[in-house]
Amino acid sequence: MTWSAVLLVTAVVWAVSVIRSVRVRAFVYSLPLPMTLALVTTGHRVDGAQLLGVVGLNLFFVAVAVTHRRLRWPILLADAAGIAAYVAFSAGVLAVRVPFEVAVVATLLLWAGSMAVLAHRARARTRRAPAPAGPPEAEPTPAADARRDSLAPPAKLLVIFVGAVLTGLLGELLRGMVVTFPYAGVLVAVEARRQLVDFSRHFARNSLALIGFLTGYHYLQDASPVAALAGGWAAFALVSVALHLPRRRRAHPARQPGSAGRPRRPLAGPRQRTVT
Repeated sequence: MTWSAVLLVTAVVWAVSVIRSVRVRAFVYSLPLPMTLALVTTGHRVDGAQLLGVVGLNLFFVAVAVTHRRLRWPILLADAAGIAAYVAFSAGVLAVRVPFEVAVVATLLLWAGSMAVLAHRARARTRRAPAPAGPPEAEPTPAADARRDSLAPPAKLLVIFVGAVLTGLLGELLRGMVVTFPYAGVLVAVEARRQLVDFSRHFARNSLALIGFLTGYHYLQDASPVAALAGGWAAFALVSVALHLPRRRRAHPARQPGSAGRPRRPLAGPRQRTVT
């Protein structure tokens, strides 16, 4: 990657880092802005290896979460372990040629299987959750957690810049896999270290839209780079809408049958009267 691309990636990642909501941050992180910059500045083609790179993006966060949450590694060491896992995964993917259609089927099956496992674990946690014995204790809000986790601005900018430079230095080794390198993940994993499990779950769901982006780009890249980018972003938008609209509909509580949409009035007691 050129130095101009490194600076552009730094600016994009900085914008992502100011978001506090885990769900919104995971969605914005899934926007293929760094991928677009990498495709424009490096000229790499999108093939089966790049599509499997979406799996590598999820593997990065799994490695960071396991080493930091379970093995109790410091977050910076866990971040380095995530980068090492992505580089090792990329080396294995680049060692063999993966046809694009095979990669599409493999990534879709992995995504569907991951969603089924996450849904099963969520239901199991709900069944195991004990009933509250008393009034709930006050818990820190997500915004408070984000402020506590947030790095100081100079340290944040340094981590962003080092992550971007690292991708430039690894460009020769990563080759086409630099397109899906977790640019923003280097910083997001540090800042969201208390929310890594939730962030990884939201990003895994949103990564289907990245599969759509790379698929749209692949089938139009022989026409022109502009058409390929337009097709990729259109596919990303369509898949994102399909992923998030059902969630918004389910967010409204179901009405009780026979309520006819009218709120219930409290029953007045025998001694209740109106005070004017």
